[in-house]
Amino acid sequence: MSPTTRVSLIAIPDAVVSTLSGIYDVMNAGSMIDSRAGGAPAGRPFCIEIAGEREGSLDLASGIPIQVQRSIAAIEATDVVIVPSVLLQAGGWRTERYADLVAWLRTMHERGAVLCSACSGVFLLAETGLLNGQDVTVHFSYAREFGATFPAVSIHPEQALVVSGCREEFVSSGASTSWHDLVLYLTARFAGPTAAQSVARFFALQWHQDGLAPYIVFEGRHDHGDREVLAAQQWVSRHFAVASPVEEMVKRSKLAASTFKRRFVSATGLTPITYVQRLRIEDAKRRLERTAAPVDEIGWQVGYEDPAFFRRLFKRTTGLTPGAYRRRFQVPDFLSAVKESERLPGHIRSSQLPRDAAAGVRERRG
Repeated sequence: MSPTTRVSLIAIPDAVVSTLSGIYDVMNAGSMIDSRAGGAPAGRPFCIEIAGEREGSLDLASGIPIQVQRSIAAIEATDVVIVPSVLLQAGGWRTERYADLVAWLRTMHERGAVLCSACSGVFLLAETGLLNGQDVTVHFSYAREFGATFPAVSIHPEQALVVSGCREEFVSSGASTSWHDLVLYLTARFAGPTAAQSVARFFALQWHQDGLAPYIVFEGRHDHGDREVLAAQQWVSRHFAVASPVEEMVKRSKLAASTFKRRFVSATGLTPITYVQRLRIEDAKRRLERTAAPVDEIGWQVGYEDPAFFRRLFKRTTGLTPGAYRRRFQVPDFLSAVKESERLPGHIRSSQLPRDAAAGVRERRG
């Protein structure tokens, strides 16, 4: 294990402060974690610094300034480069703004560095051309735009972490806080599994072992320009639970069945039956999150008379069983209790009490 794995964390004006600072704090935490806090090895497995095109203060996407500790021009070699999440504006990612940085990334790769991205940071890495023909992940809400901007890169937004390249030198993490997976992976790779477990315990980080499919909200493509298909999509979005919805869409379109199905696939990228299934599962997800209805009843409500088939389809689509999905995403009971108590007449929250009285409330609850 090398105690001096060099990490260059890239700061650009588009960067998101929460991801950048979170990665920095966790990877710089070796000295904070001792045997009492999880048994991490002594010392710091990483030497991490915030790098950018120029040293000094830099305002990030949220307007919060951060200090760039070292310019890329002063970094001749590094072991790991991480591009954190970036905020895409309404116009999307604009290429060729960071020519010096892109050239530096190529040089670091040639000199053996592992290139990493968190969430949408993969947009910058893709500008190098090094990801062409490689597999990556990206935030699912940016997947379509990324695919259009970099069509030679294979994207898997349902994956929390993707490692690719002949020497596993490209590492990308998916949506939002899956940067946790990236940091834990790098810790395990460069400092060992025991160190990764210690970091996970200390910061209460969790691997997204089920992937990100449970988090993805299905939204079919509507920008394809096929009016008949669009009309069918609009109808089925309100009537997906009816019997034989595909046959009804074909009938309403006044097209031959084969023609309708061919055009539907061309426009949406999905077969009509798959599209219906995705709509049904999406509605089932909301019902599982927001109601206490039994799973079999929810399956019937969204259009499935066979409970076993519904459960299998739900697991295949989301990666979780309906019960596991409900446990993960339903509002916790204690929040429901708080909301109910706030409606009771005369209820007083501890924050409204004098300090001594509030402490007494906390003690009695504890």
